[in-house]
Amino acid sequence: MRAGSLGAWVLAARPATLTAAFVPVAVGTAVAHVRGGVAWGPALAALAGAFLLQIGSNLANDVFDHEKGADTEERLGPTRAAASGLLSARALKRGMVVVFGLALAIGLYLTWVAGPAIVAIGLASIVSAIAYTGGPYPLGYHGLGDVFVMIFFGFVAVCGTAFVQLGEVPALAWWASAPVGSVATAILVVNNVRDRETDVKAGKRTLAVRFGRRAGLAEYALLLLVAFAVPAALALRHGAPWVALPLLAAPVGAKLFRDLVRGEGRALNATLAGTAKLLLLHGVLFAAGLALGLAS
Repeated sequence: MRAGSLGAWVLAARPATLTAAFVPVAVGTAVAHVRGGVAWGPALAALAGAFLLQIGSNLANDVFDHEKGADTEERLGPTRAAASGLLSARALKRGMVVVFGLALAIGLYLTWVAGPAIVAIGLASIVSAIAYTGGPYPLGYHGLGDVFVMIFFGFVAVCGTAFVQLGEVPALAWWASAPVGSVATAILVVNNVRDRETDVKAGKRTLAVRFGRRAGLAEYALLLLVAFAVPAALALRHGAPWVALPLLAAPVGAKLFRDLVRGEGRALNATLAGTAKLLLLHGVLFAAGLALGLAS
């Protein structure tokens, strides 16, 4: 791949991670459908904004991890643009500014639709995306990455999507946020379990570094338990079997957990990719189940 090429930018954008942006919007839109009706303009704007925030976060992660020495020749995960010399740190930072600027432009439309609360949500999302690996107190380096992902890829994204369409956040949106955020966080857990030895050298104190591999395995299992238990509980509470559709993905989750238990190092790259696919499968089933099972 040539340095500075379009392919290098696609690599830095990490398109495989965009499931983490799509799924919360799909589930939040399903909640809006159940509670009053989909507003397609705000829904599509929320999706575009989520994609841009995800890409901006990926660019920030690429450049700041490189500058902090976390991405070295010992890296076990996929190639990173800055560390491999495909894009300079300056170029990545400029790209980050452009992407976040586009996200803010979409935020202006959503603010016009849903009110000033969107400004706070958008700015908090951008600041957190940068602070995840950048700034004086990078969240991911102090064991707070898991909390960040759960909050912003779960509660903020799902509830925010419902809010821009309904003008309120129904209780169902809060419940629906938990499974989405859990599987998104599980992706990070695989990454941290795989990289715990190189993270120690870089001074990155993730939960897997602080508490060890077994704690990471337990966290992954707990997150998947939440992901499947909440749809099942909602189905029972509302007498709506369709809402339990995500349980069809439970065997996939069980296999991924076994792979995480048995695997180490680069072997976990497949588990990482599989967990991202699980997020998409689970999210699509959950959104469909909500729409089919709870819509009046």
